[in-house]
Amino acid sequence: MTPAVSVVMPFRDPGPHLGPALASILAQGERDFELLAIDDGSTDGSRARLARAADRDRRIRLLDNRGRGLVAALNLGLARARAPLVARMDADDVMAPERLAAQRAFLRAHPECDLVACRVRGLADGGPGPGWRRYLAWQNACLTHADLRDEAYWESPLAHPSVMFRRQRVLALGGYRAGDFPEDYELWLRMLSAGCRLAKLPQVLLDWRDHPRRASRCDPRYRREAFDALRATHLAADPRLHQGRPLVVWGAGPRTRRRARRLLAHGLALHAWVDVAPRRIGRWLAGVPVLSPDQALGIRGAFMLGYVTRHGAREAIAARFHAAGLARGRDYLMVG
Repeated sequence: MTPAVSVVMPFRDPGPHLGPALASILAQGERDFELLAIDDGSTDGSRARLARAADRDRRIRLLDNRGRGLVAALNLGLARARAPLVARMDADDVMAPERLAAQRAFLRAHPECDLVACRVRGLADGGPGPGWRRYLAWQNACLTHADLRDEAYWESPLAHPSVMFRRQRVLALGGYRAGDFPEDYELWLRMLSAGCRLAKLPQVLLDWRDHPRRASRCDPRYRREAFDALRATHLAADPRLHQGRPLVVWGAGPRTRRRARRLLAHGLALHAWVDVAPRRIGRWLAGVPVLSPDQALGIRGAFMLGYVTRHGAREAIAARFHAAGLARGRDYLMVG
């Protein structure tokens, strides 16, 4: 019998976190699911624990990825999943009992939507640090399709283990891709570029764990340069940057210029840089003038890219845009 939802959970040495993760899956109010637990080379006894659990619960299917890595494990899960809906889960997180039911109900009620996530709560020894708290607050504020689409060049607006998506839609796009980039963020950008509709439930339905061995902390695919290159590739192809409008980058410091060069390398022409530092205003950089914010806002029909990442500067620039009557997504985008 075909289950309604396939939970895809790769694992490699999750240690003591596996117990709470597995218990939270088996405690779901939605009972019509299968759990694909994909061993990616564990040596801590986790495979044996899941094998014993599978003997007790026929909904658990233990698969072997032979240590080929996370992307291969995820694609193995997609290939072997039997349900039309796939829910991602990590072996060190905890889902709320109503998560699968709520996300399944949303996708049934919204056939135009290809993916739905949920808000998350951060789990970390000693509590989330200030940087992660800011990221979680920003991510949890991205709820609608417009939020997710227009904020996607700032950071990944979805926690990977919080999503449920239509399996055939993701398979039609080629599944997960391996490369010098975070596989989840790349998939969200690819889905948005393909016109997929994404959403997020306002409920907190996942406890998302942070620890030193988490991929985003230690995998080189999550380094800053990898994010910058991935963002630039997708941003350069965004139709909103190809309307014939003057393209203006806010930020003219060395870091912003290095990041913006990745975008311009795709053939886009820059009209102006914007800076608040008096020593830069009036200069020319790479053949393009550096303007003050007031001068830039006077450019008729310009499309703005806010490339400043300093804490507080992003919010100040967005407020300046709104005060000038510019709309996010239509007239400007913020870029992380």
